[in-house]
Amino acid sequence: DVLLLEKSELTSGSTWHAAGGMHTFNGEANISRLQKYTIDLYREIEAASGQSCGLHPNGGLMLAATPGELDSLKLICSRARYLGMETEMIPLAEACRLNPLIDPGYFIGALWRADGGHCDPSGTTHAYVKAARALGAQAERFTRVLALTARRDGSWDVVTDKGTVHAEHVVNCAGLWAREVGHMVGIELPVLAMEHHYLITEDLPELEGRDREIVNTTDYSGEIYLRQERGGALIGTYESNGVVWSPMETPEEFSMQLLPEDFERLAPYFEVGFRHFPALGRVGIRKAVNGPFTFAPDGNPLIGPVRGVRNYWVACAVMAGFSQGGGIGLMLSRWMAEGDPGQDIISMDVARFGAFATPKYTSLKVPENYSRRFRLAYPNEELPAARPVRRSPIYERLKAAGAVMGANFALEQALWFAPPGVAGAETPTYRRSEAFPIVRAECRAVRSAVGLYETTNYGKYEVTGRGARAWLDRVFASRIPKPGRFALAPMLNPAGRIVGDLSIACLADDRFLIVGSGFAEEFHLRWFSASDPPPDVFLRSAASTLCGFSIAGPKSRELLQKLVRLDLSPGAFKLFDVQQTAVGFAPAMLTRAGFTGELGYEVWITPDYFATLYYDILAAGHDLGLTHFGGRALSSLRLEKAYGSFNRDFRPDHTPGETGLDRFVDFSKSEFTGRAAALAERALGAKRRFVVMEVAEADAEVVGYESIMKEGAAVGYVTSGAYGHCVDRSLAAGYVPAELAREGARFEIDILGEMRTATVRLQALYDPQGLRLRS
Repeated sequence: DVLLLEKSELTSGSTWHAAGGMHTFNGEANISRLQKYTIDLYREIEAASGQSCGLHPNGGLMLAATPGELDSLKLICSRARYLGMETEMIPLAEACRLNPLIDPGYFIGALWRADGGHCDPSGTTHAYVKAARALGAQAERFTRVLALTARRDGSWDVVTDKGTVHAEHVVNCAGLWAREVGHMVGIELPVLAMEHHYLITEDLPELEGRDREIVNTTDYSGEIYLRQERGGALIGTYESNGVVWSPMETPEEFSMQLLPEDFERLAPYFEVGFRHFPALGRVGIRKAVNGPFTFAPDGNPLIGPVRGVRNYWVACAVMAGFSQGGGIGLMLSRWMAEGDPGQDIISMDVARFGAFATPKYTSLKVPENYSRRFRLAYPNEELPAARPVRRSPIYERLKAAGAVMGANFALEQALWFAPPGVAGAETPTYRRSEAFPIVRAECRAVRSAVGLYETTNYGKYEVTGRGARAWLDRVFASRIPKPGRFALAPMLNPAGRIVGDLSIACLADDRFLIVGSGFAEEFHLRWFSASDPPPDVFLRSAASTLCGFSIAGPKSRELLQKLVRLDLSPGAFKLFDVQQTAVGFAPAMLTRAGFTGELGYEVWITPDYFATLYYDILAAGHDLGLTHFGGRALSSLRLEKAYGSFNRDFRPDHTPGETGLDRFVDFSKSEFTGRAAALAERALGAKRRFVVMEVAEADAEVVGYESIMKEGAAVGYVTSGAYGHCVDRSLAAGYVPAELAREGARFEIDILGEMRTATVRLQALYDPQGLRLRS
């Protein structure tokens, strides 16, 4: 059933010179789970193959030299409990016992983790292949793929230098040659190779006579990693001035080769290593290794099916292959055999990148990510490379109004607005930043008067045609609205898990606008395409053809009434009504809806009218206290109303009953994707529940994936959080067992090393009856 085609010898690309490190931690919880699965799999692979993987399960140390780095380690500890990973903050004296090469004078804290270590890259690869062959798979070495030709039934002719193979599916796991195998089917994958150096020292006297290896060590401030290699040490770095290797094309004959060393470029980084681990500077260098590894723009792998290329899959840019390879194989095999990877993997999904991920974008983002491999990713930090790429027509006007921008699917969006005379910058931190009081003012302006938020960053899709309603009725679990109405619409996979929390506006029986998460645009387009729209249904992205505003707050009706002739009184234009009308100069689609919990409206127009409408709104709102607000304020406002957000709180790990989205599911429909699973859950009851909790205040909010504790045990996890500026509470959203999801139930959350009481609130803390929304 499975055939591996290797152009040269196994391991001859990047694998043979890899350092072979293994670890479980990743900033994305599901990737951490896959990494743990991979490491646990090695013993099974050894038993099945009879081949040693050369495992050194000696665990890991992570060292902090600054308060920010220490906060990062504390966050890792909090996340690890629910994931079942053994971690602990330990004294520096204990860290030095585990690795006597450390000079403790440079550090202020350390984290120990039990999982991880390193393996023999060649032995592990051959163990995988021997185990697979024992189960019936085939592997052909020295077989070069020359072309891929699609058949009409979706299968492939794989043309090699030894003949043609007919395959139902093709997986591009070509590593350094992933770009070239992508070109065979007309796609440009965002993947690029970087040079990577490590050194191996001569034997160290400090390691003589030890009964166990030193623990693999990561030094954040030094931007280096260290492990034992026989009697010496292996030390590597991800330098800030990294070098792209072979940016245009990977040489066809490259095999079992290294690249020239560049000690002058790397000297500053290794000098730091020799200071932090002074014993290294007292011995010579036995070997220097410089070889290429492939990376995606954000450092995570690219896996999954490619939209528009039937039965073509990718599994590439896996730079941490010995931590992730087994888990990626598990996800991909499930996906191909069952149509579902079995859990949310959008942070690894090739669909997290769209058309914006051009070679120029990749050439700028990959080196940036490489240079930050051992730097912290603060939750309030926005990275500058390859920006701005996508801009709305009012980008410069929002910047002039003080907008501090982030990027979502490469589209610039306002996070918060610096008042006149205030710098539009903040210190990267896990705690409250300089923007905290500014976001508070934005939130309170929305609640007390009226606020303006740009919604161009949302994903937008137009569905038209005679069969549109029937097709949408099958794709979505909700009731499809009638003309002139709008509906919240969950979308499920066959296993009954959430793959979309969208809205549908019906403009006519044969014309609909679907709105959802901007980050998931390519993901949702692929899902719609795979849902087999019939010939009389036409689907297209409106990402570049529609721009939008949300106008929210108790004075939003008064503002908007100045710009439309439509009667906006409560009885005439009700909640979830939709109308095509002129707004100022602009032909528009107007919806009474929003995400703040206030009286609000969303306006969708074409880009050519967008700047003009922006100025009309500013003029109409001048005497009403109109205020710009950004994404940070929106996060606060939505949690005050207990609204979950797709890709943060609602993901393909979750079900309608768990999320509370079952209230939007139309169980009376005879057919929709995921119906059987959703009915089964309704009969049995959900095992866990999405809740919003108020958290005992500190100087920091939750970030995400922190463990929710009950009587010393991890019973749930956090999905998102923010300070509720209009209810004066720190808020955390997450999942807990259904039997514990009671009003007033008390839990604890470890926030940066301090256990904080978290109390469940089953009703929204702000306007629980929804009176303001319906006013």
